[in-house]
Amino acid sequence: MADTRALHHRGLGRWTWALLAALAALPPLLQAAGLEFYTVVATRILVFAIAASSLNLILGFGGLVSFGHAAYIGLGAYTVGVLMDVGVTSAWVAWPAAMAVSALAAAVIGAISLRTRGVYFIMITLAFAQMFYFLAVSLKAYGGDDGLPLAQRSVPGFGLDLKDDASFYWVALALFAAVMLGLLRLVNSPFGWLLQGARENEVRVAAAGGRVFAVRWQAFVLAGALAGLSGALLANLNGLVTPHLMHWSQSGQLMVMVIIGGAGALWGGPLGALALLLLEELLSGVTLHWQLGLGALLLLVVLYAPRGLAGVWRRA
Repeated sequence: MADTRALHHRGLGRWTWALLAALAALPPLLQAAGLEFYTVVATRILVFAIAASSLNLILGFGGLVSFGHAAYIGLGAYTVGVLMDVGVTSAWVAWPAAMAVSALAAAVIGAISLRTRGVYFIMITLAFAQMFYFLAVSLKAYGGDDGLPLAQRSVPGFGLDLKDDASFYWVALALFAAVMLGLLRLVNSPFGWLLQGARENEVRVAAAGGRVFAVRWQAFVLAGALAGLSGALLANLNGLVTPHLMHWSQSGQLMVMVIIGGAGALWGGPLGALALLLLEELLSGVTLHWQLGLGALLLLVVLYAPRGLAGVWRRA
């Protein structure tokens, strides 16, 4: 039997429930401390943790440097906005629809872009994302460059009211936990091993009979669907959908999250989202040039922790 230990990724084990309990207790603790605003910040971190993890699936585990991943976030967000504009407020309809639209776009883009390699792959994914960005800007019926405001947040049923920030946080936490559990099972499956093997040596995997293109395409579509889910959550969190969600700078931000957290590490996306957004929140109140601090952190990670914060945690 082949040795798959190098391709195996561990979860949190016995610490999983303790971490989930601590995260679930965060809103009442913040409310007791008079810091209710940070419930929204924590929700934003969870949403971007899902988005960064979706990019990490193809970038870290698949070795595919996609510079247009924000397009799927924007498509998911616009799907929720457009459906709400015509009166569809159910989360059970809008959120799966957002995932489906983003997955369909990823399927088409992946079928084309995965036939290229290296810088050509980077540029073609960037080109598609910018096409969607300028398309959204030109849609004056949906706000154009000003964006499309949402009349309300989606309605998930079960007596939940997402107008309450704490309730929305708990829904985002549940979805984040489900996504991370699914990714843990996926990357440790034969599918995940094949995806990681193709990252290391595509020619050898293909020579052994591995269907490299099919596996990468399926991972690309799945990553697009997860990004669409994060877009649906982000639209509800912000109460506004704008073309800026699809801009290349947003794709760059996701890539920075993955690099800081650790590309190819299961927890790289969440750790990167936590570090980047907390740094932005803390430094933006001190100086308008908070990006200097981000640049310094990124430089330190590249020089001294090439496997990101997840690699530092493993060594510790």
